[in-house]
Amino acid sequence: MRHKKDGRKLSRTASHRRALLRNLTTALFEHERIETTLAKAKETRRVAERMISYAKRGDLHSRRLVARVVEKPEVVQKLFGTIAPWYAARPGGYTRVLRTRARQGDAGEMAMLELVKTTEQKAAERKAREEAAKLAEKEAKKMSLREAARKEAKEAKA
Repeated sequence: MRHKKDGRKLSRTASHRRALLRNLTTALFEHERIETTLAKAKETRRVAERMISYAKRGDLHSRRLVARVVEKPEVVQKLFGTIAPWYAARPGGYTRVLRTRARQGDAGEMAMLELVKTTEQKAAERKAREEAAKLAEKEAKKMSLREAARKEAKEAKA
């Protein structure tokens, strides 16, 4: 019986499990959303929430504790500079696990682990995506006009 045994073993050695959770946590903060198995997502959530709590404190000791887990320095900077301020007034529950599908091949239960965002953040991201799409559309239109002009110039020469 595993009474009072905290955490999942994930069928890995301690060092492999630690490396896996470090990689998943780093990826979560880098991309703000990852897809993995349900058990890995639930274990990664524990580590990620602890790292966000450290980042909210913002002192040097917290930064060093986070740097032990999060592997990329630029992701540590993102965590302290961008992600932690999102949750300044929130007392926990920074991540969300959504079950997605059964994996093809072994029917492993997959889940999406993502950072929770406010409606204002979502609206701002949506607006930025829409503006980027409009800009890309304008650029494509300019390119097509240039190509049409080139085609006409070639036909005029011929």
